[in-house]
Amino acid sequence: MLKSLYSGISGMKGFQTKLDVIGNNVANVNTIGFKKSRVIFQDIISQNIAGATAPTGQLGGVNPKQIGLGSKIASIDTLHTPGSPMTTYVGTDLAIDGDAFFVVTPEDPKFGGASYLTKAGNFTRDANGDLVNSNGFFVSGVAVDANGISQQVKINITKDEVSDKKFTSYSIDSNGYINVVDEDGRSGKLAMVMDPADPDYGKYYLNDSPTDNQNDNISLTTAVVLNPGGLKKAGNTMFELTGNSGIADIGRVESNNGGQIIAGVLEMSNVDLTEEFTEMIVAQRGFQANARTITTSDSILEEVVNLKR
Repeated sequence: MLKSLYSGISGMKGFQTKLDVIGNNVANVNTIGFKKSRVIFQDIISQNIAGATAPTGQLGGVNPKQIGLGSKIASIDTLHTPGSPMTTYVGTDLAIDGDAFFVVTPEDPKFGGASYLTKAGNFTRDANGDLVNSNGFFVSGVAVDANGISQQVKINITKDEVSDKKFTSYSIDSNGYINVVDEDGRSGKLAMVMDPADPDYGKYYLNDSPTDNQNDNISLTTAVVLNPGGLKKAGNTMFELTGNSGIADIGRVESNNGGQIIAGVLEMSNVDLTEEFTEMIVAQRGFQANARTITTSDSILEEVVNLKR
């Protein structure tokens, strides 16, 4: 009889966790780039009353007799299905149609500090002209140095530091390159001098050549991981790499086959309210059923206690 009490308790705890996860999903139904979670249950150990016996010449086989001892949480999975696109017509609002994530960092990316992955592409330019997210984290860009090694850099859309001409407009194309126009009407891609032997090394400039110094061109850094479900939520709609997410393939979106970048669009939450409310009903009824198991077991125990009056 006590086994049914503890089985009911384990079920109630599991459904409490499920309701917590559902509540978080519903709360983030309008959060840009949010990825919903789900709870998976599994049974705990079973008590063996009798083992199985094989068939013989005179008798058939007998199945094992077991009593389950409740349930537990097997996993809380993050589902990285795509969210619905929302058109904003804002040039710095970006969405990735594919598996890649944007890369943001709380400090200058060239210092190699902590990096976070995100699907939330609501970016803006700050007072210094750097492309940042809503938390002030730098949006990482990538250029290739003289040795062919990709380097992460800030995306600063202010002026051509070589010719000292200000940029008057800019746009981001499907491969993440920043197309800029300066005050003289010249157009090209935002680039950085990546040759250490050049006296202008590290300066931003407008590259209007279709063939020369293409490695200098800056594009948004993207990352693709083998197991997105293994990423750890870090808050603020950002993710961290873990030992089970796999090593991130970080670079240009065209080189890691991460998809394509769409400007003027945001990827919204992938939460489906119809599904969440249905799961909420299931969790509520499951909790009530486990509670009824406990009250029924209590009633029977009361009868046992009252056998001798």
